[in-house]
Amino acid sequence: TTGFKSSRAEFEDVYSATRLGSGTKTVGNGVRLANVSQQFSQGDVNNTGNVLDMGIQGSGFFVLSNDGSLSYTRAGTFKTDKEGFITNSDGTARLQGYGVDANGNILNGILTDLRIDTSNLPPQATSLVSSTINLNSTATPISQAAPYVFDPTDTATFTKQFTTPVYDTQGNQHSMDQYMVKTGANTWDVYTLIDGRNLNGSAPVAPNAPVPSTMTFDSSGKLVQVSTPGPVTVPPTAPTISNDLELDGWVPGTVTNGVWTANGAGSSTITVSMANTTQFNADTARSIPAQNGYATGQITNLTIDGSGVLLANFSNNQTKPIGQLALASFTNEQGLQPVGGSSWKETFASGIPGYDAPETGTLGSIVSNSLEESNVNLTNELVELIKAQSNY
Repeated sequence: TTGFKSSRAEFEDVYSATRLGSGTKTVGNGVRLANVSQQFSQGDVNNTGNVLDMGIQGSGFFVLSNDGSLSYTRAGTFKTDKEGFITNSDGTARLQGYGVDANGNILNGILTDLRIDTSNLPPQATSLVSSTINLNSTATPISQAAPYVFDPTDTATFTKQFTTPVYDTQGNQHSMDQYMVKTGANTWDVYTLIDGRNLNGSAPVAPNAPVPSTMTFDSSGKLVQVSTPGPVTVPPTAPTISNDLELDGWVPGTVTNGVWTANGAGSSTITVSMANTTQFNADTARSIPAQNGYATGQITNLTIDGSGVLLANFSNNQTKPIGQLALASFTNEQGLQPVGGSSWKETFASGIPGYDAPETGTLGSIVSNSLEESNVNLTNELVELIKAQSNY
């Protein structure tokens, strides 16, 4: 029986002394049942393959709520109801834990009904792109004298091209292309296009030729600054000096048969971190880029770690916490009142429960895909039965 705990009968004498003895040689008389104590020792934890089967390795109790009435159990046979709430095996009580905020942060302190939300994960627009880039210091500079004109279709007008997938506010994927052009000793120009267009959707040709940012390196090949020209204004706007490229006012769109059309996604700003860019005598190369955007995703599976965090895995390769189990502990476990169904209720004798996350303090860890078996040793019980029968 999952989570079942054995009990032990404890006897005591009825009379401490009788007329048959006196002084230090007193003889008691009679036996009575003093107590039936519960044995909360650890049971074997065996694998079942069901993710919502959970065993506790160590101390603590799962917390269940039946319309606000709390009970405690070691039986981790859980399932979901039609609304997605995690319940006990007969569906009469909901598993308690901690919820999460919109960013997936655990909200410790307040118990709530744990629920597996199967709705799609909303998309997130890319706002940050980072990578490690080395630009070959021995690359041949490309003259900027007339008739030079940057052309993304002409490889002779740039030194190296890097492509990074980015996402708009509706989860549509776009290609951000960065074209590195060595213009002289320790200086490189960077042209940035998305889907082969300027940020406002115009074609990168005159009179809308793209404007580059300029990277400057010191004599040891370390990045000094990235200078990005400001918009054309009167009086002129000073360039932006930093270690990042700020792509402001990107208007997402699609290109069909050479015609660009806005796709209705919101305008956004993308920060491209160039802080890890160097200019050494090695091949021009880039590490795998990291960006924080993603498309919408559907939940594909659920995992539960040792600290009881429920992690939802989505089809867009994202993982998001959706809750965390809470465990209860008692000062006097022997004072708990059995209520059937391998569950207990708190009493005055047990003391009030303390709630916290698994693996906190003396609380045990959660073993997912497993169940804790009964701690009754059937072999010992049979041996004791045979001994009792022989004595009889």
